[in-house]
Amino acid sequence: MRVPFVARRSARFASFAAAGLFAAATLAPVARLTSQAPAPRTGTDVLAAMRAAYDGKWYHTLTFKQKTTFHRPTGVAEEMWYETLKHTPAGTKLRIDRGDLSAGNGIIFTPDSTFIVRGGQPGPVRGTGNEFLPLIEGVYVQPVAKTVQELSQMKVDLSRVITGTWEGKPVWIVGAASASDTTSPQFWVDTERKLLVRMMIRPNAEQPPLDVHLGGYVKVGNGAWLATKIMMSQGGKPVQGEEYADWKVDVPVDPAMFDIAQWTTVKHWAKPAK
Repeated sequence: MRVPFVARRSARFASFAAAGLFAAATLAPVARLTSQAPAPRTGTDVLAAMRAAYDGKWYHTLTFKQKTTFHRPTGVAEEMWYETLKHTPAGTKLRIDRGDLSAGNGIIFTPDSTFIVRGGQPGPVRGTGNEFLPLIEGVYVQPVAKTVQELSQMKVDLSRVITGTWEGKPVWIVGAASASDTTSPQFWVDTERKLLVRMMIRPNAEQPPLDVHLGGYVKVGNGAWLATKIMMSQGGKPVQGEEYADWKVDVPVDPAMFDIAQWTTVKHWAKPAK
């Protein structure tokens, strides 16, 4: 879970003059149309719509296994990851155990920081976090203002929103200057289900953007959703693919899972019981 269209015109409704017996028939549909929520004008409006759609329904913990496929110049390689996510009022954290659990290798992500773990010991700390976390978890369970703040490192222009289509469904595209803009940092949200379906992340100005597609959505918990297939590409070439399995939501997660000092000693949900 990591790094990794066409603009539509608004529908126009014809109005018809009517009198007598037809007046009552035409007034009802007009009232329904004018009561619809207005289209979002800013990225903050889109985040607010996402938050409202699942208020009280989204999960606060998530565990799953992930088959990670790396596409490298030397060939394709696979690795099993074990992922643990937890949201508290303090924020969202994601733990990734890479490969053999006994090796003690992995990462802890927050929206603004990255903590590397090697052999169960602290490694380098990076001052950038995981851009996914605010848009797949935080947006649904925390104040919109906090999500806006967490998205600041992505450098997406929240003042820009256009409409488009993705896999035949209407989407809001936040951050793009036009339908042909595929380089600006941006995220795409399904207008019906209010779910993230695409992101474009700029690691740096020297490299093409990382194009992330999220799919395979399944319903989980109390009416929430989980994307179970992720594909990341760069410069039109695949970089990393992810397939989830054995997911569970709102299960107890020990806070010690996110304490590097207890990385190898805490009881891990993926380890078989002794």
